[in-house]
Amino acid sequence: MAAENSSSGFEDFLPVMANKLGGDGLIGELCNGFNLLMDSEKGVITFDSLKKNSALLGLQDLTDDDLRSMMKEGDFDGDGALNQMEFCVLMFRLSPELMGASRFLFEEAFEQEFKDFH
Repeated sequence: MAAENSSSGFEDFLPVMANKLGGDGLIGELCNGFNLLMDSEKGVITFDSLKKNSALLGLQDLTDDDLRSMMKEGDFDGDGALNQMEFCVLMFRLSPELMGASRFLFEEAFEQEFKDFH
């Protein structure tokens, strides 16, 4: 079931998508989402392209401040835009359930690797 982030009303569908599509399918869908939101001339998501295209992903209720916060949170290189990698990382960061599952899988793999080492 999709989780809802109470602070912004954002429904977290990434865990559902991950379960349904698998890892490769989820990455493909994230790439499709990036392509929908990006400025086609610049090849990155700008504030203007995010605002213009956000309704395509069900984000029409987010305020300009919410959109600016998303851009700021995801903009690791400080260029004022989101490239494809920054967008994918941001989507995972905005998904607490998926982040928790990722952390669990990482810890499980690490423990297994450590056991194999000894």
